[in-house]
Amino acid sequence: QVQLVESGGGLVQPGGSLRLSCTASGIIFNIYHMGWYRQAPGKQRELVTFITNDGSTNYADSVKGRFTISRDNAENTVYLQMNSLKPEDTAVYYCNAYPSPLNFWGQGTQVTISS
Repeated sequence: QVQLVESGGGLVQPGGSLRLSCTASGIIFNIYHMGWYRQAPGKQRELVTFITNDGSTNYADSVKGRFTISRDNAENTVYLQMNSLKPEDTAVYYCNAYPSPLNFWGQGTQVTISS
């Protein structure tokens, strides 16, 4: 049974930081490229960043220089370090495989940036 469990979200002020975690089970994690996606209210889900199975990374222009993705294959976990957060980063954040997400999404973790 595939599970993707995201955690680490919260309410922070603009300029603050958060570190998200996503632990996967039921898949051979180390063969997958993994991505962080987000969905803001009233908007479609979008890809924020991804990390390949050998550790190469790519970022959306909107988060480049502020977010850092990493992975720990021994722990089946992918991380997202988010710095210099902006109100427009407010969204529910999800992890999933990239470029073809699995037919299953976790519950996501809510990130709210507000003063």
